[in-house]
Amino acid sequence: MMKMTEPLFKKITVLFLLILSVQAKAIYLLIPMDAEGQKEHLKAYGIAYFVLEQNIEIEWLLNYRGGSFLIPFKEEVKLECRIRNVSYEVVSNEVAGALRTEISSPAVNQSIVKLQKAPKIAVYSPKDNQPWDDAVTLVLTYAEIPYDIVYDKEVLNDLLPKYDWLHLHHEDFTGQYGKFYASFKNAPWYIKQKQQAEASAKDLGFAKVSELKLAVAQKIKEYAIGGGFLFAMCSATDSYDIALSAAQVDICEPMFDGDPADPNYQNRLDYSSCLAFRDFTLVENPNQYEFSNIDVTQTRKVQAENDYFTLFDFSAKWDIVPTMLCQNHTRVVKGFMGQTTAFRSSLIKPDVLILGEMKGQGEARYIHGEIGQGTWTFYGGHDPEDYQHRVGDPHTELELYPNSPGYRLILNNILFPAARKKKQKT
Repeated sequence: MMKMTEPLFKKITVLFLLILSVQAKAIYLLIPMDAEGQKEHLKAYGIAYFVLEQNIEIEWLLNYRGGSFLIPFKEEVKLECRIRNVSYEVVSNEVAGALRTEISSPAVNQSIVKLQKAPKIAVYSPKDNQPWDDAVTLVLTYAEIPYDIVYDKEVLNDLLPKYDWLHLHHEDFTGQYGKFYASFKNAPWYIKQKQQAEASAKDLGFAKVSELKLAVAQKIKEYAIGGGFLFAMCSATDSYDIALSAAQVDICEPMFDGDPADPNYQNRLDYSSCLAFRDFTLVENPNQYEFSNIDVTQTRKVQAENDYFTLFDFSAKWDIVPTMLCQNHTRVVKGFMGQTTAFRSSLIKPDVLILGEMKGQGEARYIHGEIGQGTWTFYGGHDPEDYQHRVGDPHTELELYPNSPGYRLILNNILFPAARKKKQKT
């Protein structure tokens, strides 16, 4: 065994002390979220959630390098970043302080929000659906963020208050089975789903599926009023508001619920019950794959290569909530279709905040509002990385899209409840 000489021992000692010195000063992890600095944007949100689960406070640097995260230095967090391939930078206390000073300047449209608690997440979805059936469950699984599945029974049994955040899987709350009748009425999966829905409604004490879904929609609304954070995509957005508006009228034809719809039901809708929309007209033809004129899918004339929507640039220091929800490494996001692709701007209530739109087309893609003590966010389209998803198409492999701007918007909503709730200023 070679004996260590005194000069070599001194060099090793000095090097060791230098390393300790660097580590002593490097007391923060900066997780950049800009296009150049981050390899895994989606998994970076999973890191943020992991940190919150350890009861470690995060500073969300709004509009700084795409909405970066500043985290107290922990070896286990650094290791987790490496495991998940998430880019990070080790910064000193002095650098972190300089960042805070820079962000606090009135001259820049940036601010800091403290994230303090890992939100408890629920997804309203049939129990037999796979994670890739829905964009939210797909990205939660990819980002390694835990969630629970709840459905009609849990909602009606008042279990929602256990959760901070609720996502509505692409459900049809009107009881018309997604209006798939014309194309899929003879398909085994459609017949099975209809039978299961009818049996579930009966077990829960309802004569019709539409009556069950209305009761569920109203419970979900109570949850949001009481302080819950509600998020929905695709047909769970407009069908939800339609169900609330039709609480006193039957809008389902015989192939859906066994008896005719009420005559003149269009004029009996109650728009005041809706969260987002007003003055819409329902599609009465049961063979047409569309609920109402809220959705623009059937009328828009946009080629796929030109389909983009723009996120609004809010004041980070005054409009904290919409700024959080719009954090991204780009303000222009590739569009994508769904049964409900986007919302007709003229039918959106005036107190609703439009976060993202294709203005020249008169359509909003991403909208937000407050109700009681809670909030809701609606996001049009089915899958941000599958332009025209069809029934039976293979699911998206998010490993191919780790920096998806469209999926980032979903994950902004996941972290939203972790912050101290602040009402936006008007």
